[in-house]
Amino acid sequence: MIKQLSQFLTTIAIWFLGVTLCAQPIKVACVGNSVTYGYGIENREQNSYPAQLQGLLGNDYVVGNFGRSGATLLRNGHRPYMQQPEFEAAMQFHPDVVIISLGLNDTDPRNWPNYRDEFISDYMALIQSFKRSDGTTPEVWIGRLTPIFHTHPRFKSGTRDWFWQIQETIEVVAKNTGARLIDWHTPLYARPDLFPDALHPVKEGATIMANLAYQHLTGDFGGLQPAAIFSDHMVLQRNATIPVWGTANRGEKVRVKLNGKQRSSIAGADGKWRVELPAMAAGGPYALIIEDSSEKLVYKDVMFGEVWLCSGQSNMEFQLQQSANGDKALKQQIPQNIRLLHFKSLAATNNTAWDSTILIGVNNLEYLQGQWAVANKESLPNFSAIAWYFGSELEAELNVPIGLIQMAVGGSPTETWIDRKTIEFNPALVNMLYDWKNNDHIMMWCRERAAINIKQASNKGQHHPYQPAYLYEAGIRRLVGFPIKGVLWYQGESNAHNVELHEVLFPALLDSWRRAWDRPNLPFYFAQLSSLNRPGWPRFRDSQRRLAQQIPHTDMVVTSDVGDETDVHPTQKQPVGERFARLALHQLYGKEERPHGNIKIKNVHSHKGTLRISLDNTKELRTFDGEPLRELQVAGTDGLFHPAKATLKGNAIIIENKEGDISCVRYGWKPYSQGNLINEDGVPMSTFQINYPF
Repeated sequence: MIKQLSQFLTTIAIWFLGVTLCAQPIKVACVGNSVTYGYGIENREQNSYPAQLQGLLGNDYVVGNFGRSGATLLRNGHRPYMQQPEFEAAMQFHPDVVIISLGLNDTDPRNWPNYRDEFISDYMALIQSFKRSDGTTPEVWIGRLTPIFHTHPRFKSGTRDWFWQIQETIEVVAKNTGARLIDWHTPLYARPDLFPDALHPVKEGATIMANLAYQHLTGDFGGLQPAAIFSDHMVLQRNATIPVWGTANRGEKVRVKLNGKQRSSIAGADGKWRVELPAMAAGGPYALIIEDSSEKLVYKDVMFGEVWLCSGQSNMEFQLQQSANGDKALKQQIPQNIRLLHFKSLAATNNTAWDSTILIGVNNLEYLQGQWAVANKESLPNFSAIAWYFGSELEAELNVPIGLIQMAVGGSPTETWIDRKTIEFNPALVNMLYDWKNNDHIMMWCRERAAINIKQASNKGQHHPYQPAYLYEAGIRRLVGFPIKGVLWYQGESNAHNVELHEVLFPALLDSWRRAWDRPNLPFYFAQLSSLNRPGWPRFRDSQRRLAQQIPHTDMVVTSDVGDETDVHPTQKQPVGERFARLALHQLYGKEERPHGNIKIKNVHSHKGTLRISLDNTKELRTFDGEPLRELQVAGTDGLFHPAKATLKGNAIIIENKEGDISCVRYGWKPYSQGNLINEDGVPMSTFQINYPF
């Protein structure tokens, strides 16, 4: 009996072995152009994305590289893929899976401008050509175009525009045919350092593509992974729909529970899932539970309240413990209702050369890291002083949890906080991308400091936090989608060298962020530059004043009265934070009784030998020291300024103009201003210049 059982088991084992030996590997055909081929990659036979994909998939698959350099998708293009020997080889391969990555070469002016209307039908014909004799079609994946960066020779002459038109058309093809998409573009778009010729990725870029292909073919996206912004101690925006998102293995049902509410989502072909929880009132603490069939994640101590993003450069980064009265603030009882998400820098942008570990981390977009924490003696001292004074004022007045997100980098210019596509398509800003380390559009100090930090880099495309678009890609992009009430912004020191350029950059920044959050009315409050002995700052401050009046849903706090003549980092941060709070409390939270806002120019009238400047947001102008009004100047048609005497009456500045020749009036027009004009609430008047006709 034992012998018979042994023979039976041996027979079964041999049968299973035979089945295994007879099993055919899954054939994957990688169809495409030079990016698929691996052009420019050393040892492309081992390092192209199809070759690396083979290594990831193992022996159960056979991956074929059918890339053809210069090939177009368009059949009337200059090198149609369907007329190339690689196409015939792909057909003879009889694939089970086809990954198609074509369209880059169709941006050539010989192709897209002439034959764009044929793109959809030609793409569908290519897919249909893989149809088997039995009428079935292999599993088809269409790759979104890998990036073409600004240094491409035809970028501004048409490629930039045609590239995005083709991207949109590819999505139509996928919808028409039922093919699935692989998004090569998004993870590579932030990595121009991997594209030395603006078009072809190096081995590391091919690795990113291979990993994406592996995930999409196998459905293995590494298990349940919510977005990194979700953690213990976080604050979610009250009274707003709350999206929760992340990735999971394809087809997994993800359930999200919070405060008695539950929603579920199925991870898609790209591994992404997303749910939306209904708006909830302020309160907590709650537990956010996210689970799938194999894993359960619990985030504890979750609150609902008011969430603000506090961003900019060093004056927003300036630590509470360094500020005037910071010691006093830290000795007071710290409200447990305030939570901090402090994104700290991998390395300071100080006057030192970074080592290879930091340089690699910067290139990998790992420059900013942070997690939510309760405000306490450990987390608070090195947190933003302005953000803290703002948040503590809100908490005391509103009595709800406050979430403060600090994402600020010392010395960072405006352009590094704007998304790449916005810069690429702005005719006044696109040139900032070119050779940024030697580009006069960018402040010289920023370029010099960056050169010191990255002087040991071997990668010619080495990233730096001052590089246009970098801090958006390494930082802001990770926050997009997380509901916030508004933004506090203190920046401009690294753009004061070029007022006219900043007047383009600043609106572009707001457009970039408001589009990202899909909130055209996102409140955006910013600090005017303080007083400092730098010649161009009066004009920059006046420009900021005008921008606050021109751009909807923005406002500005004046800081010239708390500046420092020689230090770009004045320590008086409490007044700035409190002025931000007054704006928010009045404009967003309905606290009408709170002193708030800026004194703004309402109108100017010339009448009976006087020039009367009427101001808004004040009933009774005065000087804070009781002295006569200082730093008021007028000029005639000769353009020469001289001091002017004026009287203050109610909400008006009255200047004698007996000759009627005043063509310009300005106030506080000194780098280190000692202007003394305030309203009855102690709010200082901004630097201003007004020209005839008034």
